[in-house]
Amino acid sequence: MRTVHDLLQHFQHVIADVTLVTGSKGIFDVVVDGELLYSKHANGRHAKPGEVLELFRNEVVPGVEVYEH
Repeated sequence: MRTVHDLLQHFQHVIADVTLVTGSKGIFDVVVDGELLYSKHANGRHAKPGEVLELFRNEVVPGVEVYEH
């Protein structure tokens, strides 16, 4: 849930929607527009705090300023 909060807090102006899908066996994948951004299974670990936000910032919306409150 922290990942969703971080993404929406910083990039709500470029995110149209967020869908949380429950899984099994501790699966934690972040998919953006059909592309896998982060996978706990592939990396063998859970994302570090801020890691998914940094990946999103660098790979999905490079150059986009964060949302100013």
